[in-house]
Amino acid sequence: MKTRSLVSALALAAVTALALAGCSTPSAEADGTLRVVASTNVYGDIAETIGGESVHVTSLMSDPAQDTHSFEASAQNQLAVKKADVVIENGGGYDDFMQTLVKGAQSESATVLNVVDLSGKKPVDGELNEHVWYDIPTIRTLTDALTVALAKADPSKKAEFEKNAEAFEARLSALEAAEAKLKASYAGEGVAITEPVPLYLLDAIGLQNKTPEKFSAAIEEENDVSPVVLKDTLALFSGHQVRLLVYNEQTTGAQTERVLAAAKHAGIPVVPVTETLPDGLHYAGWMQGVLDEIGKALAR
Repeated sequence: MKTRSLVSALALAAVTALALAGCSTPSAEADGTLRVVASTNVYGDIAETIGGESVHVTSLMSDPAQDTHSFEASAQNQLAVKKADVVIENGGGYDDFMQTLVKGAQSESATVLNVVDLSGKKPVDGELNEHVWYDIPTIRTLTDALTVALAKADPSKKAEFEKNAEAFEARLSALEAAEAKLKASYAGEGVAITEPVPLYLLDAIGLQNKTPEKFSAAIEEENDVSPVVLKDTLALFSGHQVRLLVYNEQTTGAQTERVLAAAKHAGIPVVPVTETLPDGLHYAGWMQGVLDEIGKALAR
């Protein structure tokens, strides 16, 4: 599990200056829209979907080309959190900088939603897969909690938020149906990964992760993989022990490139995934696209 870098000294200095100046921070924009700050554009998009025109959303990480593991918050990010009505953090060690921002903001009115906490997921053998946005039931739970939080911040818009949430949850149900359809055809098939990013989705389909745990753990921690572990991983493809490779294209390196090359050389389909929402997509469409690509790969 990677830990994101803490907020910069510049941001902390800015917060101190604001506190000393006694800067006031009203709970909503001048036009009445609520302020939502999300650690990534995945959660930012969900907030926009549920909040509609009644929210102004700031997503701190949104560039698909950005290495999410080296993100460093700014003074502007800190100010956004200080003014927020609702804050959404992933939790589980994924975006620890958010806890620093929330603590520095010293807001008594903002509702902070920790998605890992909402998921109820616990570490297994001391390890927690924190990539919970690939788990549709968790997103459904977040949707319910976010709808309540927005309605609390602006009770006059409760019916609007609930209507938007109902429509979004219908899209989530469609995603779960797509998972179930794939599971009915391919449960038990082997799959390889470079990092645990998509594992919740793969588990929902019933696919078996054949990747040596030491390989994916080392890649996630940005450590070198031992020659023995790398050899065992490459053998998955030369031995055709897996039906596809799902890899995180945002954090590639020499060893993941070797795995990618081995899969292609063996004719094993490759499905890329990301940690942030790609440009031009919304959450449900993004997840459906990943499921579609997995389905095509399994059908080959």
